[in-house]
Amino acid sequence: MPTLGIIGSGNIGTAVARLAVAADIDVVIANSRGPQSLTDLVGELGPKARAGTVEQAAGAGEATLLSIPLTAYGSLPDDLLRGRTVLDTGNYYPHRDGRISELDAEKVTTSAWAQELLPGALLVKAFNNILAHHIPQLARPAGAPDRSALPIAGNDPDPKARATELIDRLGYDSVDAGTLDESWRFEPEAGAYTRIYLADPDVPADRILKAPAAPLPADKLRAALETAQRVKVAERAF
Repeated sequence: MPTLGIIGSGNIGTAVARLAVAADIDVVIANSRGPQSLTDLVGELGPKARAGTVEQAAGAGEATLLSIPLTAYGSLPDDLLRGRTVLDTGNYYPHRDGRISELDAEKVTTSAWAQELLPGALLVKAFNNILAHHIPQLARPAGAPDRSALPIAGNDPDPKARATELIDRLGYDSVDAGTLDESWRFEPEAGAYTRIYLADPDVPADRILKAPAAPLPADKLRAALETAQRVKVAERAF
């Protein structure tokens, strides 16, 4: 996978871009403000990175990381991601996204709803359950005894295999959490979301964004997924 397209230059998109260039993967990164707004970032990332339009990022390489607010999914150009493997980092945060009735009613998971907004995209839920500053902290080479794992979910085996290969190069093992309908297990406030990567899982909420991480091996992640309880989405405030 010589090139990774990244749509979204926020905390998650930038953190993954840093791992990608460190793993000798070329990156084409885009945001809603245009390539000129990314000059400083690509300069920091180095020669493996370049800024592009959303269309250029979507067409780069074999996979695209999508890391934008849910409310922006519907504004992407029609068929932009059709036929492409898309690593979907999206989460539903009512304070940011407003209330979304389909999600509040639990008719669909966040990623299943995203799939409806992105027809033809080969969606794989990934990188949504880990804090951005933990992504570089926990990345390790393959075979490292303290390597961490990330969950993935998707409806098609081939895109999940491509996502697993990419995540491995970026420094993580993967645990298959099932289909998009089962991705609630690692959505916000569920058992396999963010706090499982904290060195101190009981750290107060107001300190979580700066709290250090601790390795999470695949067996512990698998156990967290299996025991996760579904969150009442309509009651979610975070």
